Amino acid sequence: MHEVDLQRYVGSHPASSFARLLAHGVHFADAHTSRPSDSFPGLLAFMTGGTPRTHGVFYDDSYDRTLFAPGSNCQGNPGTETLFDESIDYDLTRLDGGGAAGSNHINPAKLPMRLKSGKCEPVYPHQFQRLNTIMEVTHAAGKRTAWSDKHPAYEIISGPSGKGLDELYAPEINSTSVPGQPGADWTTDPSFTRTYDQFKVTAVLNWIKGFDHTGTTKVGVPAIFGMNFQAVSVGEKVTADGYLDAAATPSPQLQASLDFVDSSLGQMLDALADQHLARDTLVIVGAKHGQSPIDVNKLHMLTGSTNPKLNGGMRADVTDPADLLTNGGVNLAQETADDIALIWLQNQHDAEKAVAILEADRKASNRAHIEKIYAGEELVDRFGDPAAGRTPDIIIQPTAGTIYSKSKAKIAEHGGFADDDTHVLLVVSNPKLDRSVVHERVANRQVAPTILKALGLEPDDLEAVRGEDHTRLLPGVRLKD
Repeated sequence: MHEVDLQRYVGSHPASSFARLLAHGVHFADAHTSRPSDSFPGLLAFMTGGTPRTHGVFYDDSYDRTLFAPGSNCQGNPGTETLFDESIDYDLTRLDGGGAAGSNHINPAKLPMRLKSGKCEPVYPHQFQRLNTIMEVTHAAGKRTAWSDKHPAYEIISGPSGKGLDELYAPEINSTSVPGQPGADWTTDPSFTRTYDQFKVTAVLNWIKGFDHTGTTKVGVPAIFGMNFQAVSVGEKVTADGYLDAAATPSPQLQASLDFVDSSLGQMLDALADQHLARDTLVIVGAKHGQSPIDVNKLHMLTGSTNPKLNGGMRADVTDPADLLTNGGVNLAQETADDIALIWLQNQHDAEKAVAILEADRKASNRAHIEKIYAGEELVDRFGDPAAGRTPDIIIQPTAGTIYSKSKAKIAEHGGFADDDTHVLLVVSNPKLDRSVVHERVANRQVAPTILKALGLEPDDLEAVRGEDHTRLLPGVRLKD
């Protein structure tokens, strides 16, 4: 959900739940996501206060030169794709991801592997990321934590210790478990996604009442809990609907998803009031990422795309940067591409040659629609040293509206650095807060220490606060006694 979505919605729905939150809240009008703006680093910004440079997670599909491929028993040379999405579930026909009852629903045979003390072992998502989380700090203080998200892989927020989450409810959004829709997953249609999100809304309402997510066992209200909505994301990108114009007018399906989120937030606020918890609860609404482009007329996709929206000003005229490099004699270990391209080279000594090939294209016909190439010292300064194993050797930001995809359905994507990807809503609300608007640019990662401060815990307990990120509290959030 973009900042412009919030402004439009409240302007046309003055009695909405969003308006209700703003009436006693701090509205951060210039809030921005992680870079890259993928879901994993996007959520880890909120949870760790860190950046990909420090927590080491650039995407849910990335690469690590020190790990071994799934099923390899750590034999052969290290270096493998690190894929932490629905593909690591046991069974994608099951809403819970399959596996034994009470399991974490992650199949260890599908995980990358590492050598530790001479023993080969799978690497779970929480072991992959390097910084502690607000969930770990809160749990260690003896307080309960809970979260709901779209894949079992989101156990990543339990932190490196694996102990931060007391309860994770992660119904698999890509499971083919939609009733009466054989073969369809929950992203096939925005109406399916709204039904899917309702599972998680119900979990949050049960937590507010002091139960577990099923509503059957009394466990006490968590000190920190929340969920991820998928309906707006799907409404923006995975249909032929999206936005109707450059002013971000939502299509009927996207409008329905925005209305659903607003109604759901209203249910949560009402439940907090019913349980006499409203004055003691800080409600934070933000977004892991936006989507680009809002203006579908700027859409450019890979050559060969048959997307029905590609007509008029929209084109299928983009060359994959990976093809330019391969044709130029540079071998890739991996390319991860949405509306950004992260490139890991087979031979890191080829970096200068690779950049020269890409720059030559950019300065000529620019078949790859490249706006900026991050490499060398600039990349090291911003994202870390590729020689350490995780950081891509090259990061390409394409021109606004470019998607490195041939998808027949998607009309927008995320991951990149464009404003449509990164400029998102952020509201911090509580009845004790005066209404205010902060125009200072802030980062989502500042939410993490702000949460710990609100809970009476020490922000400095976060490694991202006391480490090289030096993450600071959000300005202007001053709770009255």
